[in-house]
Amino acid sequence: MDIVSAFDEPLKKLLGGATAKVMAEHLDLHTVGDLLHHYPRRYEERGRLTALTELPLDEHVTVVAQVADARIMMFNNGRGKRLEVTLTDGSGRLQLVFFGHGVHKPHKELLPGRRAMFAGKVSVFNRKTQLAHPTYQLLDTRDGDDPGEVTEAVDAFAGQLLPIYPACKQLDSWRIAKAVDTVLPSAGEAVDPLPPALREGRGFVPLPEALLKIHRPRTKADIAAARDRLRWDEAFVLQVALARRRYADTQLPAAARRPVPGGLLDSFDATLPFTLTEGQQKVTGEIFDALATEHPMHRLLQGEVGSGKTLVALRAMLRVVDAGGQAAMLAPTEVLAQQHHRSITEMMGELAQGGMLGGSDKGTKVVLLTGSMGAAARRQALLDLVTGEAGIVIGTHALIEDKVKFHDLGLVVVDEQHRFGVEQRDALRSKGKQPPHLLVMTATPIPRTVAMTVFGDLETSVLDQLPAGRSPIASHVVPAKDKPHFLSRAWERVREEVENGHQAYVVCPRIGDDADEAAEKKGKGGKKQAPPEGEDAEKRPPLAVLDIAEQLAKGPLAGLRVEVLHGRMPPEEKDEVMRRFSAGRADVLVATTVIEVGVNVPNATAMVIMDADRFGVSQLHQLRGRVGRGSAPGLCLLVSEAHEASPARARLSAVAATLDGFELSRIDLEQRREGDVLGQAQSGVRSSLRVLSVIDDEEVIAAAREEAVRVVADDPALEGLPELRTALEALLDKEREEYLDKG
Repeated sequence: MDIVSAFDEPLKKLLGGATAKVMAEHLDLHTVGDLLHHYPRRYEERGRLTALTELPLDEHVTVVAQVADARIMMFNNGRGKRLEVTLTDGSGRLQLVFFGHGVHKPHKELLPGRRAMFAGKVSVFNRKTQLAHPTYQLLDTRDGDDPGEVTEAVDAFAGQLLPIYPACKQLDSWRIAKAVDTVLPSAGEAVDPLPPALREGRGFVPLPEALLKIHRPRTKADIAAARDRLRWDEAFVLQVALARRRYADTQLPAAARRPVPGGLLDSFDATLPFTLTEGQQKVTGEIFDALATEHPMHRLLQGEVGSGKTLVALRAMLRVVDAGGQAAMLAPTEVLAQQHHRSITEMMGELAQGGMLGGSDKGTKVVLLTGSMGAAARRQALLDLVTGEAGIVIGTHALIEDKVKFHDLGLVVVDEQHRFGVEQRDALRSKGKQPPHLLVMTATPIPRTVAMTVFGDLETSVLDQLPAGRSPIASHVVPAKDKPHFLSRAWERVREEVENGHQAYVVCPRIGDDADEAAEKKGKGGKKQAPPEGEDAEKRPPLAVLDIAEQLAKGPLAGLRVEVLHGRMPPEEKDEVMRRFSAGRADVLVATTVIEVGVNVPNATAMVIMDADRFGVSQLHQLRGRVGRGSAPGLCLLVSEAHEASPARARLSAVAATLDGFELSRIDLEQRREGDVLGQAQSGVRSSLRVLSVIDDEEVIAAAREEAVRVVADDPALEGLPELRTALEALLDKEREEYLDKG
């Protein structure tokens, strides 16, 4: 049989249509290869032989006993059939039960007087100890049988490791195990992706052996050897895919953007009222070096909330403008795009008014482009871009539209990458005459191993130092249901902050307008909505901005200037509210997560997050980063009705306990599980990672990355490694290949 076809053989040919259909629809398993890579989640040990008088409840046991009697019982008016078998071992008695079609074989074999070994989980029914649907092996000895061989068989059966597979309601683990037995002979034809020297140098078992050992281990050492090998395969093949992507990028042409002494960047730096932190200087050096090369930069800039990423990105954009190019900053929301435009034009001053009355002769135009702009303003912005009059454009996905043309796009800065599909990033990059340089920014700290896998095609720069003058943020959980007086005290603290001349945010998960109500009604009448994590939260919808703002203005915050901000407000209104709040003309801003990123009001010192258990760990950390941005200390109160012992409360306590975003991102990842590092989680395709953990296997991933870089440098097309090429093709189906190409 051809090597590829053995693994590509459709399951329905070997397992029959009904089983194959369930596997395809519920487990996304279609071929022999898919099933062989569907590894057991864990293993049960049948356990030592146990006397019938000593059976522990709810545990897997193995017993050797003799059949005392067996009888078929009918129930459900004769439609149901049950086989009851009574065993004895001289010390006690035990009942076995088999149901439905499962009664026929044991009814023929388990005759009174026969001796066998039985394994199963102990349960109690009608006050009798029983094993339901146990596995068994007949042990009748006949004249001339060697008793030693029988004892050996008993020991082997009792010590066997039973694989427990990820299963579904329609197909339980033991039926999957049976299907695996059918396809296991094909494991011998597995294509081994590891170069022989690498495999032997690291002492790994061959791939066919690893597949046999993971599915049918004889010992725990077999499982460890198989997992070590398969974990390496996953890490290595993925890192080769990413290393080839990085190598391909180095072959693309790009315009080098080199320094221009006395230009726009030097003029801007001269106006800065502070010196850059060491971290900002180091990261800027890495970015500037990359911009000066003749292949496109692909760099991830990750930094804690408030670490000064926008300033670093702005200086990179000014460097590109100095060198005759244009820079585009892509923001995920209109509020954030407007905020970036406002803060960048303020930072640049007259340098942002190039060609305008009162502007600097060294300056450039900084334009905003969003979907909701008026026709005249939009037309002018488009004209400024195509003529090159505007060196910097800040916008939302409106920048991606076909009618947007650039004079010479040299740098794309993507803020909060996780909000954009790769297709959107790719569409903007395609607007350059040559591939532009790319800088991806995120304030969500990413553990090193995740950065090496999820963003493995990008070089990484980390800003982990906060600028001088930033204040610490105290965080506390407010258990609103258990201790209502804590919530009253929270509103008192907000009043105190305002009385001391500061401002506050109140964040709610929902808007509470007509569109929300319609969605709720649809949710009740149609598909069942996924319940939130807080136990009591299920009984009511999440708290809403419009409701809470009204309650606060009439109740605990009466007399304060309370404003509202959410995503469905008209853009001019949103912008006006943010301007008023930034200027100190509002005391409290009740908002949705539109304020999560980019909003910078140093005078805002307090934040109260309602129904905090409805938000993810990273989101809470992002939100909290909106306070403590000035010289006064910040306060973040996480209000929740979740029960003290619930996972939701544990998550909130973790957020309150640390300001370390990298630590929180690990917690977040552990709780959310890893999804598919090739970006397929969104489309529902199962994860490409089965035994590799991006949290726990840091050393494996780092070592695999080094080996992958070496292999790709020696043989970029992998011409000498056809097996590795085959494994890559299996990993990178068309959709995933496109994902990496666009990444």
